[in-house]
Amino acid sequence: MQVAAQRSRIGTGCRQDAAGEGEEGTAPISAPRAISLSTLARVLVWTDEAAVTLLRWTRVPGVVAAFSSRLGGVSGGPYASLNLGLRSGDDLGRVTENRRRLCAAVGVEPARTSSCHQVHSAVVHDADDDPARAFDDPAVAAPNGDGLVTRTPERGIVAFGADCLPLVIARSDGTAVAVCHAGWRGLLEGIVATAAGTLGAGVRVAAIGPGAGRAAYEVGVEVADPLRDRFGPQAMNGRHADLAACAVIALAEAGIDTVDVAPHCTILEADRFYSHRRDGAPSGRQAVIAYLESRHGRP
Repeated sequence: MQVAAQRSRIGTGCRQDAAGEGEEGTAPISAPRAISLSTLARVLVWTDEAAVTLLRWTRVPGVVAAFSSRLGGVSGGPYASLNLGLRSGDDLGRVTENRRRLCAAVGVEPARTSSCHQVHSAVVHDADDDPARAFDDPAVAAPNGDGLVTRTPERGIVAFGADCLPLVIARSDGTAVAVCHAGWRGLLEGIVATAAGTLGAGVRVAAIGPGAGRAAYEVGVEVADPLRDRFGPQAMNGRHADLAACAVIALAEAGIDTVDVAPHCTILEADRFYSHRRDGAPSGRQAVIAYLESRHGRP
């Protein structure tokens, strides 16, 4: 599939003004398949589950997936309040409680939920091959990598972000789901293609969660030039990188032409999201979490 030949637009779920900019500072992204704003509003939905604020992705029956915000946890100060990062400098007891709250909000057991120690790579682990790694146990070592895939019902998988993009990719029949963490380094390394490839052939769909937006993520030539070389002119908006556009292109190259893009910028929305670019250290981490419901996949 030649991405450059596709000129239809993917809706970002936000209103468009005369200049084409959305209310969250995110312009439409060129993509293989047009998605109406009304459809996007039904598949990316803000909810409050036991006081935990989540952006749920509901496109695929049998796949539970949600992007967390910073709201609904027990952390304080710069980590307020649903910080999920064990290595962020926050109190470990508070982070583990936040992780338990996230799992409870989406309905998966922490003891059956895995994450990675993220290193901006293209490495994706098969969670089904791993022994149980309790998501709420700070003593459990996570493997280096930036993505996870599962085909086992009720097996939770998590990828973190605090400006880098959190992605979820699923088979449309609800039999497999993957998550990954994609910053500019990971996008160049090929994390999106690797994660998509773990799901095999067939119809797959994806969602891109909140991350650094094209109106706020200013970068130097050391980032801009490689992104432009790899993804073309859409990778940049003046001096600002458009990570979501790069991810859409990578997904299209992997054969995925239905992509839902969250209309939120972590840098600009301080009341809702953590942002390392905006706040530096210390700061918290949000995440994407996903699993298969038990009626799908293997018994």
